[in-house]
Amino acid sequence: MSKSPRRIQTDGHSYERIHVDYFKSEQLNEDFIKINPNAALPALVDDDLVLWESNSLLQYAADKYGKSEFYPTDPKIRADINRWLLWEASAWFGSCYVYLVENCVKPVLDSSPDPKILEDQDPKFHKLAGIIDNRLGQNEWIAGIGPTIADIACAAPMHLRGWQKLPLDQHANIRRWMTQNVEQLPAWKETHVGEGFILN
Repeated sequence: MSKSPRRIQTDGHSYERIHVDYFKSEQLNEDFIKINPNAALPALVDDDLVLWESNSLLQYAADKYGKSEFYPTDPKIRADINRWLLWEASAWFGSCYVYLVENCVKPVLDSSPDPKILEDQDPKFHKLAGIIDNRLGQNEWIAGIGPTIADIACAAPMHLRGWQKLPLDQHANIRRWMTQNVEQLPAWKETHVGEGFILN
């Protein structure tokens, strides 16, 4: 349910991925709270650096491993990418997350989706989806220069879109971008989490 660091390939640089089971409340473990006081994933420990918030991890990994194609240093391009990272974290993730909780998490926990919550979220989702859909009507990729961490960040909340039942019927550009672009990236294929939250 998080997007980093697993989506940035590091060309031979090794890292250890530690599974934290939300359904067993392992994120509330005292040792994990020392790493991330928010009790949320993802988190990164790199020598003396402890970092959390997925988009900051994407930025750090791209910079550390010289992935300038994913996070260019040109100030205008980087500002545009940063805009989308902030938009994703402040608006898009939360809207997509409602569908994840209602249609994926609740059934896994033997509960039922609340139709009222979903109905209330629909107009908010469509407003936000319209913003990204419009951008993708102008560009193949969000920043218009090929895949960047903005694409990874904005696609991640939709990685279970079928199971989430995200209402994407009227957002053809998002559907095209996900199926023809994002889901064709080797890093995405290698790390996709499927229905039931199973890591391939």
